[in-house]
Amino acid sequence: MKKENKLLKFLKGAGEYAFSIGVFILAWHLYVRLNDVPEYILPSPDKVWVSFVDLFRTGTVWPHLWATTYEVILGFIIGSLIGMALGYLFTKVEPVKTALMPYLIFLQTAPKIALVPLFVVWFGIGVVSKIILIITMVVFPVLSGMMLGLESIPTDVRNLMKVLKATKWQVFSLVEIQYSLPSLFSSFKIGIVQAVIGAIVAEWMSGKQGLGYILTYASSTYEVSMLLAGIVLTIILGIVTYEIIHIFENKALYWHESKE
Repeated sequence: MKKENKLLKFLKGAGEYAFSIGVFILAWHLYVRLNDVPEYILPSPDKVWVSFVDLFRTGTVWPHLWATTYEVILGFIIGSLIGMALGYLFTKVEPVKTALMPYLIFLQTAPKIALVPLFVVWFGIGVVSKIILIITMVVFPVLSGMMLGLESIPTDVRNLMKVLKATKWQVFSLVEIQYSLPSLFSSFKIGIVQAVIGAIVAEWMSGKQGLGYILTYASSTYEVSMLLAGIVLTIILGIVTYEIIHIFENKALYWHESKE
């Protein structure tokens, strides 16, 4: 029964996705046709679809897609580990939080497109500067999620662990991590989308590979169909990575009330 409910829920969600996309494409098609919009301003959906298919048919997109995916995954993993470590440290050591939090807030609020040239100067035009930009975009949401989870632990639970004379490792693994998981996964889903955005911004500003480079090339050559196809592919990458995190969330939090 539970599997059937999950299947129905999945089909319902997929149907809503498909319906929304269908309505959007229909509205787009009608707008272009009825207003006779020039192709160099806004091509029709079928033109964009042809460009999208051509990217895969010619094999052009594969190295770029792999480069962006690699940057997103690596930057997300490193940024998440740093965010969790800092979140745990800030919760345990207040002076460290007071000293470092202003710098992290500054880094989070600084316009990322302005940081790219600085990172290129400091770390070079290669993959390192791109990974570092992605890390800066992932750290803060994960840090916030970790802190929120740790601060949500009831005092009674902590007192119970003291009464039971639990070791620090037992408190960490059985209480702190378990209470942190719901907010951590929420921050992971924000972080993975931020990672995709960070990769595209970095590739847009510097580099000769990645989906961001495809967008730069298409815009500089006024190939609007290719530009929109690249944007669609970027959106798909963001949705796929988000859904992967969501699947892990459902597996890890099967016991949580939100998954009932």
